[in-house]
Amino acid sequence: MAIDFLIQRFKENKDNPAIIWQNRIYSYSDLLNKIDLAKVFLAQNDIRSGNIVALNGDFTPNTITLLLALIDNNSIIVPFTSLLKESEKIKTEIAGVQKTITVNMDTDSYSFNLIDNEHKIHPYYQNLHSDKSPGLVLFTSGTSGNPKGAVHNFNRLLEKFKTTRKGLRTVNFLLFDHWGGLNTLFHTLSNCGVVLALRNRKPDAVCKFIQEYKIELLPVSPSFLNLLILSDVYKDYDLSSLKLITYGTEPMPETTLKRAKDIFSEVKFQQTYGLIELGVLRSKSKSDDSLWVKMGGDGFQLRVVDNILQIKAESAMLGYLNAPSPFTDDGFFITGDMVEQDGEYYKILGRKSELINVGGEKVYPQEVENVILGFSNILDVTVHGEKHPLTGNIVCAKINLENVVPDQKIFIKELKSYCRKQMQSFKVPVKIVIVEEELHSTRFKKQRTE
Repeated sequence: MAIDFLIQRFKENKDNPAIIWQNRIYSYSDLLNKIDLAKVFLAQNDIRSGNIVALNGDFTPNTITLLLALIDNNSIIVPFTSLLKESEKIKTEIAGVQKTITVNMDTDSYSFNLIDNEHKIHPYYQNLHSDKSPGLVLFTSGTSGNPKGAVHNFNRLLEKFKTTRKGLRTVNFLLFDHWGGLNTLFHTLSNCGVVLALRNRKPDAVCKFIQEYKIELLPVSPSFLNLLILSDVYKDYDLSSLKLITYGTEPMPETTLKRAKDIFSEVKFQQTYGLIELGVLRSKSKSDDSLWVKMGGDGFQLRVVDNILQIKAESAMLGYLNAPSPFTDDGFFITGDMVEQDGEYYKILGRKSELINVGGEKVYPQEVENVILGFSNILDVTVHGEKHPLTGNIVCAKINLENVVPDQKIFIKELKSYCRKQMQSFKVPVKIVIVEEELHSTRFKKQRTE
């Protein structure tokens, strides 16, 4: 079965801590018992192999053990963090969800609900059922149009976790309904580390959590890392237990990485790279303060075609439920990420869809953002293009300020002057707008593709 190797490792480490949730420690023996209880629950509610089941929860002990039981049951799992949002209702329809299990995130109790769904069973689901394999459905952001449902054979995704690594005390910062969060979970459990379930993901709460539970591994987004640095709350806590900070999910500004390395000088930084369609690749940063990263490992092949990264993966999805196949004839996935290559190292420049064409010249928003973040009093920035009758497009920027300035026009003029000294004139933003709404959320970055 898909999780036999995990069960064996749990048995070998049954007395060791596995999960810390709401100040309570659960051992690997506790996890084994909860998996057995979850299996009974599945049987009582007639949740069978091949059923399409929405699992709504977070990284609580019962959410985790239900997930493992559903994998062992060869169910097709659709993870959610909330079924109340309108966007999630759309996803349940796309996935053809038949049954739902909802975990109360305060009490960790769970309940079952049957959905009246007459959708025709998708051929990808039929393939999983024929192979007697568990499935996983993950969704793209849906920034431009409906989200796309990526169907995975869960066995393929779990294969890499059979290789043992070092287990660390890890906070599951990334979300339950994304592979980044699930990848962290399986990496930690497969190496018999400790999963620390975190509800409040604000900087102050995260720092307090690290200090209290001596967390060693913190996987975060660059946006959160930038927010953590600017908040200064890290100064109020003992974060000396941290050994490794991994970052991914969006491009990392060089200024943010250098500031973070200066602050956490004893911590190793590692860039990660993954996609909903492929899983997470093994990675190794060229150095702690470098954005150059070596990626791949067993089961992955990489190539660059027209400056765009393409990846062939044994863990690749079967395909989309509601969109054409994105693979080339020889099985490579076109990521849409433009890269530079230096031997076996790659530098992610940004999405091709985000590229701004200014009179035939290419402008990468990330490059302009890096420059602007180096100017004083800048809290955050998002760069995008706008149509222009003469040049086709112009570069525009929205910025947050750390402190209010007496004259915004003078500040913007000084910022543009600074930009002209740092980069070519066609890259300098023509329009700069100071906004009050926070730009830390990745949704502002994603708006560039709309």
